Amino acid sequence: MEKYWYKSVGDDPQCGAGARARENADAIPSASGKAFPATLQIGPVLIRPATVLAPMAGVTDTVFRRFIKNLGGCGLIMTEFTSADGVLRSKKTAGRYLHFYEDEHPISAQLFGSNPQVLSDAARLVEDLGFDLVDLNLGCPAKKVVKCNGGSGLLRDLPLIRQIFESVRAAVKIPFTVKFRAGWSDEEIVCVELARIAEDCGLGAVALHARTRQQGYSGTARWEWIASVKQAVKIPVIGNGDIRSPEDAVAMVAQTGCDAVMIGRMAPANPWIFRQIEQYVSASNGGPYDQPTEADRYQMIRTYFQMLLEEEMPGTEGKMKQFASWFTHGIPGGAALRKAIYDSNNGAEILKRVEDFFENAPEKTSLFISK
Repeated sequence: MEKYWYKSVGDDPQCGAGARARENADAIPSASGKAFPATLQIGPVLIRPATVLAPMAGVTDTVFRRFIKNLGGCGLIMTEFTSADGVLRSKKTAGRYLHFYEDEHPISAQLFGSNPQVLSDAARLVEDLGFDLVDLNLGCPAKKVVKCNGGSGLLRDLPLIRQIFESVRAAVKIPFTVKFRAGWSDEEIVCVELARIAEDCGLGAVALHARTRQQGYSGTARWEWIASVKQAVKIPVIGNGDIRSPEDAVAMVAQTGCDAVMIGRMAPANPWIFRQIEQYVSASNGGPYDQPTEADRYQMIRTYFQMLLEEEMPGTEGKMKQFASWFTHGIPGGAALRKAIYDSNNGAEILKRVEDFFENAPEKTSLFISK
């Protein structure tokens, strides 16, 4: 496959396999009788099914995106949280964060920053590289990002957000979207006003993580904020926060009326969740859906680790160790496997430890069992 980063875009840095085919393009009946959307349309981009892999720093690189895509059920994938200033200053940075393969379409690149001109130039680069959409991050709660007025730090400056929206919208032809939090704190909720600004500036969709910056990732996502945003604008609204199961995805749509769901931290813990949602909403009575066996987890871990080694990405061994804690959750003896992985010195040794562990496991036969 051709890496899109290696396509000729000039020297100036400023310049799903596995998913089931769907017959019903309008809506899929959910268990509650509400319509779970089969598709999401953002400008000319058709997203099928209406599920989105959230952008996550250190997680949603090209290997993880293709891994999720190949498992099936995910309609749109997004890059890692990416510095607009960084991709313009360094070809190496741009090559690391903005390369993708042809089978990743549709794909969105998420940028962060606070300078309208810099963000506009970075959005042009994203468009030139062949991305289907460009997204602005207004949700990251990390202190090092917020102190530079990026991510959720911008939530306290709606006039600047409007300037950014107008500048980026004028700079590119591909759909422009935004992912944001409800506000800085419970006393500073701006999600409805921000969504209206986005619609007024011509953005194609909005995604709301229904927590405040002050919450970080703690507490409970306030889905009623998603419902309020949906009622306030006509552009598509994507809901994000506390979707841990197919039942949660259906409940979010039923309770908020959102047009699609976005899943972040649950995806590394349960990479099958997108396919499970697809299976669950395809059945008129809500289910059944597949539950992974130990054999499935072995195949999943081995496949992902092998993809990392083949990609020859920087820090591959560290990423394999990082993901081991997620991928081995729930496996009998998983703690021993994690220790063996952490004690390994290179990628080949890590893969060998995984193979040895599962070779000695009692269950190695079944593929999937239904809930």
